[in-house]
Amino acid sequence: MVKTEQIMQATSVPPNPEERLGGGHRPSLKSERMNSDDHQSRPLTELRERIQPEVTELIKQQRLHRLCEGICFRKISARRRQADKFWYCRLSPNHKVLHYGDVDENTQGQIPHDSLQEKLNISDIKAVLTGKDCPHMKEKGALKQNKEVQELAFSVLYESEASLNFVAPDKHEYCIWTDGLNALLGKEMTSELTKSDMETLVSMEMKLRLLDLENIQIPDAPPPVPKEPSTYDFVYDYSQQT
Repeated sequence: MVKTEQIMQATSVPPNPEERLGGGHRPSLKSERMNSDDHQSRPLTELRERIQPEVTELIKQQRLHRLCEGICFRKISARRRQADKFWYCRLSPNHKVLHYGDVDENTQGQIPHDSLQEKLNISDIKAVLTGKDCPHMKEKGALKQNKEVQELAFSVLYESEASLNFVAPDKHEYCIWTDGLNALLGKEMTSELTKSDMETLVSMEMKLRLLDLENIQIPDAPPPVPKEPSTYDFVYDYSQQT
C-alpha cells in the first residue's frame, strides 16, 4: 500500500516541464521527428525530380515557339545602337534554320520567311556567347562601355570567326532567345527566367498531383461568375470618413 508520506513527496514539488515530457528521452524524440520529416520529404523530392524533366521540356517548347514567331532587333554599330534601323530574325518551323534580314521599321507582326534575305543553318552554329564575351561588345566604342547594352547582348558563332550579333530589346526577350538558342544546341537553359518558370510550374504541378492523391475533384470548367449584387451599399465609403 502506498504510504501517505510518499504521496506528499510526489506532489510537493511540481515536475519540471522537460521531465513531464520525458526529458531523458528528448534526443530520441527529436531524432524520430527528423526521421519522420525525412520520410515525408523523400516522396516529395522524388515527385519533384519526376516532374522537372516534363516542365523543362514544356519551357523548351515555349522558347522555341517564341523563336519561330521572331522579333525585331535594332541594328548596331561599333559606336551605338542605330535608333531608326532594324532587322528581323525568326526560327523556321522545323527548328533547322534561322531566317533574318533588314526591315524598314520596328514591325510588331510576323514577317514571312521568304521575305527575309539571309539564313543560317542551326547545324552550322558553334556556340552562343553572351555579355562582354560577344564580338560586338569587344569592339572599341560606346557599346563596350554601356553596361545596360552588355546585359542584353548575345552572339551566335558559326564557321571560323563569323558571328550573328544581337542586342535584345529587353531582359525578357534576352532570356527567351538565349534559352531557345541553347536548347537548339542541346545545352541547358540557364536564364533567370527559366529558373523562375521552373520553380513556379513545378510547384503548381506538385500541388495538383497531391490534390489528386487526396481525391479532390478538380472541375474541368471554371465555376460560373456570380451575378452582380443589386446594391453596393455594403461597401464602406472612405471619403465620408472624418
